[in-house]
Amino acid sequence: MVGTSTNPPTASKETPVIREVEGDILSSEAQLIAHGIATHDPFDSGLALALRERFPSMVRDYRHAMHSKHPRTGEIWSWHGVGEDGRTHGIVNLLTQGMQSQDKAARPIKANLEDVNQALRALARLVRDEGVRSLALPRLATGVGGLDWADVKPLIHQHLGDLDITVLIYEVYRKDQKADEKLAA
Repeated sequence: MVGTSTNPPTASKETPVIREVEGDILSSEAQLIAHGIATHDPFDSGLALALRERFPSMVRDYRHAMHSKHPRTGEIWSWHGVGEDGRTHGIVNLLTQGMQSQDKAARPIKANLEDVNQALRALARLVRDEGVRSLALPRLATGVGGLDWADVKPLIHQHLGDLDITVLIYEVYRKDQKADEKLAA
C-alpha cells in the first residue's frame, strides 16, 4: 500500500545525554564522580583537595594502593565510601598526569591528551561493566592538568557519548550550589 507503513511504531526511549551544568560537583546526585589526578597526587588543590577534605579515607586508600602498585598515567582507580550524608559515593580517579620525579616533594606535570584518552576509555569500560546510570565530571585535565578544554571535550563525547547514561559535565564551579542535573529518580 502506498503511504502506509507496515512497521509497528517504536517505543520512545529516554535518550542518554551529555549535559553541561553549573554548580558544586560535590553536591551531585550522580552515581559516580570522575576527576583527573596525577599518579602520586598530593590532593592539595582544586577538586582533589575538596575530595580529600570530604572523603579523607579515599585519599588514604589511594595512597596505600599506589604504594603496592606502581600507577601509570592513563589508568583509573575507583573508590566507594559513605559520606557524611550517609549516602554511598563513588569516586573515579583518572590518572591523567605524571609527576616531575619520584621525589616526595615532586609536583604533578601537565596532562597529555593520550593519557586523558586512555583514562576515558577505561572509565567507559568501568561504566559499562558496573552498570553505572549517571556520571559527573569537571572540565577534565584543564585546571592543574593544563590542557585546553576545546581539545578534551571531544574525547569525553567520543568515549562517554554512546554510553546509555546521563553524563554531567560541571562546566562552571559554584561552591555549595546544587546543579540542575535533571537525573531520573
